[in-house]
Amino acid sequence: MSLIDPYQRRIDYLRISITDRCNLNCFYCRPLGGKPGLPHELILSYEEILRIVRVAVGLGVRKARVTGGEPLLRKGMVDFIARLSRSGIEDLGLTTNGILLKGFARPLREAGLNRVNISLDSLDPRNFQRITGSDGLGEVLAGIEKAREAGFQKIKINTVLIKETNEDEILDFAELAFSREIEVRFIEYMPYLNGKEWQRDLYLQAEEVKRVINSRFPLEPVEKQEKPGVAEMYRMKGGRGTIGFITSISRHFCERCNRIRLTADGKLRNCLFSDEEIDLRGPMRDGVSDPELAEIIRGSVQKKPERRPDFFCSFKKCTRTMNLIGG
Repeated sequence: MSLIDPYQRRIDYLRISITDRCNLNCFYCRPLGGKPGLPHELILSYEEILRIVRVAVGLGVRKARVTGGEPLLRKGMVDFIARLSRSGIEDLGLTTNGILLKGFARPLREAGLNRVNISLDSLDPRNFQRITGSDGLGEVLAGIEKAREAGFQKIKINTVLIKETNEDEILDFAELAFSREIEVRFIEYMPYLNGKEWQRDLYLQAEEVKRVINSRFPLEPVEKQEKPGVAEMYRMKGGRGTIGFITSISRHFCERCNRIRLTADGKLRNCLFSDEEIDLRGPMRDGVSDPELAEIIRGSVQKKPERRPDFFCSFKKCTRTMNLIGG
């Protein structure tokens, strides 16, 4: 049984946000002065999430990634990952800001977590403080080391590049990937809140980043990838790691989109940049059966748009911030 959308894309990847709360305050994700955290009763319980996952697995979902907010803030995380790894999910990942990763890396690996992505936008302590409102860069770097020691085979660092913010660190991140077996993925700065927090003149196109890296580290395209994803992958001649580019703005990859997203408050989103949401929490708490829940999920997939909006023509898109959607 498979989930196929109207454009013949097979949906087999579920992003699961387990909390909207975070211990950082990155300006592009969770702007200062934003709304307080959601009330506890509106957040899905682990049992409710696991039920949705079991139904999704029955529909052909094989890959899942746990996100937030910051997922390591939620109590019982390690046990939840252990249960999730036994749910039929074949490829289980986690996205974290890395602040708490040092103490969680080995327990998570032993619980069955396969992959870890660390969101890191600066390698400079002062710039890290400016972007995140925290002085925790040392904790993040220590967490990356602990993840390597725990035996995670593929560690990815996700870096959002923004002009006048961290563009002068491009080569520092490239050097990190060159010298270590780490995948650094540069993500184009994306607009949220109908563009209110997004300034077009701060947007840095991936092609500009490639030119900067090529000036020191010649890039060679990775022709064959085991599991092609949304990133354009490159090796650096003589380097140990890889570089990826996620061109969310300049060159959409909607034709390859295989994912749906579950928000912490139980909404199913079929597109990151759409306000289209299907409520799963309400029907589940009202006693819906698993077959009925499966039909609700199918219905959401059938409404998945062909592609995301054209950002440069219109800002009519998702009104939630990323901490509410799930990274």
